[in-house]
Amino acid sequence: MKKFGFGAQVITGLIVGLVLGFIARAGDVHWLSGILTWTGSTYVQLLKLLIPPLVFTAVVTSIANLRKVTNAARLAGQTLLWFAITAFFSVVIGIVVALVLQPGVNSSVDASAAADPSTTGSWLGFIQSVVPANFLGLGTNGETVSFNVLQILVVSLLLGVAAVKAGKKAEPFIEFSASLLSVVQVVLWWVIRLAPIGSAALIGKAVATYGWDALGSLGMFVLAIYIGLALVIFALYPAVLALNRLPVLDFFRRVWPVTTLGFVTRSSMGVMPVNQRTVEKSMGVPSEYASFAMPLGATTKMDGCASIYPAVAAIFVAQFYGVPLNFTDYLLIIIVSVLGSAATAGTTGATVMLTLTLSTLGLPLAGVGLLLAVEPIVDMGRTAVNVTGQAVVAVVVAKREHIIDDRVWETSEPELVKQAV
Repeated sequence: MKKFGFGAQVITGLIVGLVLGFIARAGDVHWLSGILTWTGSTYVQLLKLLIPPLVFTAVVTSIANLRKVTNAARLAGQTLLWFAITAFFSVVIGIVVALVLQPGVNSSVDASAAADPSTTGSWLGFIQSVVPANFLGLGTNGETVSFNVLQILVVSLLLGVAAVKAGKKAEPFIEFSASLLSVVQVVLWWVIRLAPIGSAALIGKAVATYGWDALGSLGMFVLAIYIGLALVIFALYPAVLALNRLPVLDFFRRVWPVTTLGFVTRSSMGVMPVNQRTVEKSMGVPSEYASFAMPLGATTKMDGCASIYPAVAAIFVAQFYGVPLNFTDYLLIIIVSVLGSAATAGTTGATVMLTLTLSTLGLPLAGVGLLLAVEPIVDMGRTAVNVTGQAVVAVVVAKREHIIDDRVWETSEPELVKQAV
């Protein structure tokens, strides 16, 4: 297993999952579909289980450690700046692709499929989501307990700053947070090692459930989305990395297990613990900075869900209903995409972001219903781009601020981790 690296294990899991998914779908094997569904859901649940304690302890500890860093405010500003820069170019790519391919014109989707979405995005909703509903940012949905990571992040930041201000009396609290963080990281390692199994189950479930039937009359729309996503991940991100003198191929070798995990889990927050560990252990980003940037990125840095998707989808809806868009409309799409991704934090990202874009442009919200049939298929690609972009920004900022450990990049073994913490 030591010779068979983590990345190779994840890829093997994907291949096995594809085979099992096609078997389950072609042979209508219900028990296999059930096993794949349960295994995949359990793996994502285990990842999400670690998010609240990981974010809380990591942020509190990082705030305490940032006392040793003189440019903490600059790091935060640079992070937000690069979030905006990559979001800007991503949404421009999405607009260009949609205008060239014209998915709304070249579509035979039935207009009767149009339906108003159950949830909509708003700037007021974003402000309300930032204010913690309770101390731990927890909520309930029937019998299910949920959490709002943005609220946990806010609470953690406030407590971390307060602990620093309290001085020596708060040292036991800071030490406890650091100790608990070490324990959470060990448990996280155990879950990470299950990634090949989780990946196999998740991709198998996707194939068994959706296959290719869902594409139907929306094939051009899906093609436009994936072309836009491919241009971001294989053209924009390499350009950003090269501009900042980071090894492009080495970066993708190290981040690829995270990218594939995002693709199959469809959850930026579920992948966040793995992503954070990757940028720390495989890319030399200091944990003091990574524990701030990665949770923030997982809630607000969404080039797939908040840039490519709403741009292509909004133009699709406009073309489908025959509503002409002018330069001002395209400018509004860019502004909403650059600023609006934060408004999706703690909610169902892409759908909320799309409704925010449509309402800004004055397009019918019922157009959202036209695209629901392919939502799971495009969501896989969107999430893969999201998590990759989060790693890109963390590495770029660390490099530009001269806090990255260049020795990590000199190793010939680009694995996530070589041993447990």
